[in-house]
Amino acid sequence: MRRRPLPYDAEAARKHLLKSDHVMRDLVKRVGPYEMEVRGKPYESLVRAILYQQLAGPAAAAIERRFLALFGDRIPTPEQLAASTDEVLRTAGVSRQKAGYLRSIGEHFERGHLSDRHLMRATDDEVIEAVTQIKGVGRWTADMLLMFCIGRPDVLPVGDLGVQSNMRAAYGLDALPKPDQMIEIAEPWRPYRSAASWYLWRRGDLVTL
Repeated sequence: MRRRPLPYDAEAARKHLLKSDHVMRDLVKRVGPYEMEVRGKPYESLVRAILYQQLAGPAAAAIERRFLALFGDRIPTPEQLAASTDEVLRTAGVSRQKAGYLRSIGEHFERGHLSDRHLMRATDDEVIEAVTQIKGVGRWTADMLLMFCIGRPDVLPVGDLGVQSNMRAAYGLDALPKPDQMIEIAEPWRPYRSAASWYLWRRGDLVTL
């Protein structure tokens, strides 16, 4: 998927987080520049999200290659996806359950219930409400779409285990934080909670290294 410019000021986000609280300030200094990447369009991003759902990277990439090969090595149109049978999709290694999810994406776009244009212009809440009507698409997938495809600056993915675990470690919490606690901790990060979440993910990389 093609990379696009971040639709908000990355340096402004970094500077804001430096002033937000001492924990985030130290993390930003350790990680360095804010380098979020925004890629693709909503339709293709949702298709890829389903293909990669609950799979390790190499296995998902192999299935993605076989899936694309069914459609001439490109993302199928919504019409093609909606018409795809379980049997055809299973030849690419797609489970029967995921085949249903993929058809649901195709049907929503084919019927005009969703469109890339609408999702790119909708509010965050409108995007979440719209895409979670698709079978297999939950709040976490909607948050990832907002952050890494549409490029919204103020998304806090409270259901993401990486954000939860790194918030717990960074802020010295006794247990993984619940959504209400995460929202409270993240209040000073507004309107750049997407950037703060990115820095929390990068904290995990620093610890691993």
